[in-house]
Amino acid sequence: MPELRIILADDHAVLREGLALLIQRQPDLKVIAQAGDGEQLLDLVRRHRPDLVIVDLSMPRLNGLEATRRLKAEFPQVRVVILTMHEDTGYLTGLIRAGADGFMLKRSAAERLIEGIRSVANGQTWFDPALTARALRQGTQHGVPDKAGASVLSKREEEVLRRLALGYANKEVAEKLNLSVKTVETYRQRITEKTGLRSRAEMVQYALQQGWMQGEP
Repeated sequence: MPELRIILADDHAVLREGLALLIQRQPDLKVIAQAGDGEQLLDLVRRHRPDLVIVDLSMPRLNGLEATRRLKAEFPQVRVVILTMHEDTGYLTGLIRAGADGFMLKRSAAERLIEGIRSVANGQTWFDPALTARALRQGTQHGVPDKAGASVLSKREEEVLRRLALGYANKEVAEKLNLSVKTVETYRQRITEKTGLRSRAEMVQYALQQGWMQGEP
């Protein structure tokens, strides 16, 4: 299996080095360069052409949002994961529009961070479940308008979609609902056929609009 080539961008050198060590322990992941600000990140991407970059949201010279926007405009094939210590979810919409592919909290467990990196590398949109759950709770509390219309999904399909929107993988959804992984995959296919939803970001938006996200996942 070819190594996934990664560039890290964070202005806190100690945290950046710690994350690099964590990633380097994985046989299929390799940190090829590190940046201390957004401008340096863009220079390194032009030089090394990585598969994926991990970008701190708050950086000097060029913040994570603007760095993502410019990076995706120039290198749309490079996957972008946003890393942040802030749990204020107001920035998510802007980052999704800028082209970010994943969102992680710095406080997340090492296993969750690695899971997110691999998910994004495989073409998925990945949200840290804790961050997404907070965003969805805030959305329902502020009365997200129902722009999606009446749901065309069955109750079980709604349950599956709700957990997928929260960031759970198919296996985790199966465990939560006492289903087989194959059954969850079938439900996921039906959801796509009925709604046209394909990415995790689209599922999040649809679930918010339907008001399904109150309570525990």
